Amino acid sequence: MTRTLRVFRWSPGEAERTRDYRVEAVADTTVLDALVDVQRTQDATLAFRYACRVGMCGSCAVVVNGRERWACRTRLGDLGAGAVSVRPLYHFPLLRDLVVDLAPHAERLRRTLGAFAPRVDAAPHAHVGGDSRARARIDEAIECIGCAMCVSACTLVAANARFPGPAALNRALTLQLDSRDGARAARWGVLLGDDALARCHGQGNCTEVCPMGLAPTASIIRLRRLGLSRLLGGSG
Repeated sequence: MTRTLRVFRWSPGEAERTRDYRVEAVADTTVLDALVDVQRTQDATLAFRYACRVGMCGSCAVVVNGRERWACRTRLGDLGAGAVSVRPLYHFPLLRDLVVDLAPHAERLRRTLGAFAPRVDAAPHAHVGGDSRARARIDEAIECIGCAMCVSACTLVAANARFPGPAALNRALTLQLDSRDGARAARWGVLLGDDALARCHGQGNCTEVCPMGLAPTASIIRLRRLGLSRLLGGSG
């Protein structure tokens, strides 16, 4: 079959626009396959990002037909009839065409102290068994690979630049539940501020688009409960 890709185009000094490309497709042709074909046979200037091509790295995240998706996991045949629109992730600075600058994503993680900071008295090595209670507490939140689709889908990120976003808050949950982490008190100072946990509207867009099946909305709710317990004099 022949399909039309309606691709967002932009580079510095030029106006935003879309361009249509016709591609030949079979049952298993993915959006990424089609983009690669366009770049190789029709328009070498088309810019997009990808790496593994097998649904593991998340670098090919784009917005297809209005929804955040991994291009390598999205088959053209599953998108119905008509042109398939492809545009870059929302809420990130554009670099060129479908490529966005993910530096703000890393900055949100830094602002929420998203790196593990071991306690001074923590053992240099710790065995956390797959069936342990410590692992079970974070099991539903640890598989995030930082593709930033949840950030793109979050309407609050667009409205409040200080909001950490779902990925950073999901990461914060895993650290706040880690008894080995020494930055939990400092992290609560950020999470319980005016622009973090209190700002999430709970719309669930982040959970809906997560390709790893995670639920950042649920992580935020769990953090709120932990934070409330802390404010009321409990542990956390």
